Amino acid sequence: MGIVECKDIKKTYQQGKIEVHALKDVSLSIDKGGFAALAGPSGSGKTTLLNIIGGLDQPDSGSVSVAGNTFEKMTQSQLALLRLHNVGFIFQSYNLIPVLSAVENVEFVMLLQGVQATQRRERAMAILDDVGLEGKYHRRPAELSGGQQQRVAVARAIVSNPSIVLADEPTANLDSKTGNGLLEMMRKMNEEKKVTFIFSTHDKMVMDYARRLVLIRDGRIVDDKIK
Repeated sequence: MGIVECKDIKKTYQQGKIEVHALKDVSLSIDKGGFAALAGPSGSGKTTLLNIIGGLDQPDSGSVSVAGNTFEKMTQSQLALLRLHNVGFIFQSYNLIPVLSAVENVEFVMLLQGVQATQRRERAMAILDDVGLEGKYHRRPAELSGGQQQRVAVARAIVSNPSIVLADEPTANLDSKTGNGLLEMMRKMNEEKKVTFIFSTHDKMVMDYARRLVLIRDGRIVDDKIK
């Protein structure tokens, strides 16, 4: 059984009088330690699937489990705790808190988890060193480049050792050199720390880095290959 199990997922959105079938009977299993990309054009359903795996959205039917936890058996508060302790999120818009420094942004998840202050600071600074931001601990997001902000977002996502990290178009706002460096860093973390990464992307560079490529078109998986 994989760390992520999706079975017969259906999701429909209402846009005015039009029904949009975002996902149609999608089944997917991803093993622990995977480095997988959900790829497809805009509107294919890849981000919807990523959000369902992260418990940010709910399917109309079908079942989802992450790290042995079956979503439909859980309350909203239990789902929130699962996200807090088991899932790291990386968004294309970074989603950093503007008034907090880099180290405070990384500490934020641990603060919610109740980790003691000294330990929070030590872990946050160590992970910022790992992502190449040594000495930039106290800079706020506006004082960092786009690539540096995304590195802070990666550090925040992995600092509490989640079971999986979900990255939605992580290279979308980066130039190719910066994006390449970021992907190299995430692949290293995947190999060394065995963190499971799942990307939603239409960036060929991310697809090339992925060890498994799941192609989605019109709400269905049309190809699934391990490289």
